[in-house]
Amino acid sequence: MRVIHVVTAFPRTEDDLITPWMVGLVREQRRSGIEAEVLAPAYRGSRNHEISGIPVHRFRYAPAGLETLTHDETVPERLIRRPHYGGLLPSYLAGGLRAAAALGRSAPQVVHVHWPMPHALLGATLRHASAGRTAMVCSYYSVELNWVDKKLAWLRPLLRWSIRTADAVTAISSSTASRIQDFVPTPVSVVPFAAAVDLADAPEVRAPFAHDGPVELLFVGRLVERKGVEHLIRALPTLLRDRPVRLTVVGEGSWEPRLRETVRDTGMEEHVRFAGRATDSELRRLYAACDVFVLPAVVDRKGDTEGLGVVLLEALRFGRPVVASELGGIPDIVKPGRSGWLVPPGDPEALARTLGELAAAPEEARRIGRAGREFANERFSWTHLVGKLGVCYEEAQAFRHKKRTREI
Repeated sequence: MRVIHVVTAFPRTEDDLITPWMVGLVREQRRSGIEAEVLAPAYRGSRNHEISGIPVHRFRYAPAGLETLTHDETVPERLIRRPHYGGLLPSYLAGGLRAAAALGRSAPQVVHVHWPMPHALLGATLRHASAGRTAMVCSYYSVELNWVDKKLAWLRPLLRWSIRTADAVTAISSSTASRIQDFVPTPVSVVPFAAAVDLADAPEVRAPFAHDGPVELLFVGRLVERKGVEHLIRALPTLLRDRPVRLTVVGEGSWEPRLRETVRDTGMEEHVRFAGRATDSELRRLYAACDVFVLPAVVDRKGDTEGLGVVLLEALRFGRPVVASELGGIPDIVKPGRSGWLVPPGDPEALARTLGELAAAPEEARRIGRAGREFANERFSWTHLVGKLGVCYEEAQAFRHKKRTREI
């Protein structure tokens, strides 16, 4: 089976750290025998190439110096920070449509559209160019649903069309599936992603709280409002009343200056370390050494929140106790008493209380860490998820064949 993934961004070089979960998916599909390829926009004039053995088709949409709408940050954030980039959207779509039509003439079995707003237009064009033989699968990640629902209501007809025109629909979490069905009552398969960082070549993984030093807290992710790191920083003074604590923040993003200001305001300079962007080997070391992984997500001013929380899966693979907010797709991963602890979003006191209880019961924390690792390996392994997508592809092809037969 040949599958074309339509995406907004894909690594530009072998050591580019963006979208590791997408690379993981495509790589694992190819290992399973699926001929998976990628269609993505160019970045500063980049051409077709291979990443980790994956064929990447790049479409041009502007002079090389202007091709920075994607990759450096998400397109919505780019447009908010620099509205003039909106002028590239027509040429972006035109370039993508031309490339999709060219690929469609080779009639792959499936086109898998990620972020269907607006990439469903590219998927539909590819399908049309294949004389309707290619099945289209659309995958949603919650952010596009939130934006259309709260900020871009005039795009609701396009969103509904993208759902209806797909031959199969997937969502990254149960929460996102429910949101899709609010727009169009249609079957939705929940297909999350697996951890991008695994135990390969990891340093020795010590048991949580098996040391005499401060409680080591870890956050990994983009430093943006919806990650809620500000609330974790504000929880530290309460925690410090009973025990020494150290927080390591891994990641980069537009919210970093505000987070550093919060550290200063709370007097936490000696207890918070900003580690910046980390390599895979550095992440393995940090996961292996932390006592608790924390994802204190919130709903941001755009109405966006965590579609799933893949970093939680990475932490669970290392047997780390995890504490996260009860919202979005997080409850699909964090099951109280089985894989971690859930707290109300935006509540530093509740966060401090839960973290304090964990530190006071290290044996229970270690037990949940072990159970969480088993849960993640069972429910979120690449083998399991590639298999689920394979079934989805087969169902989409059957639906497409039946529809073509009726049309003929």
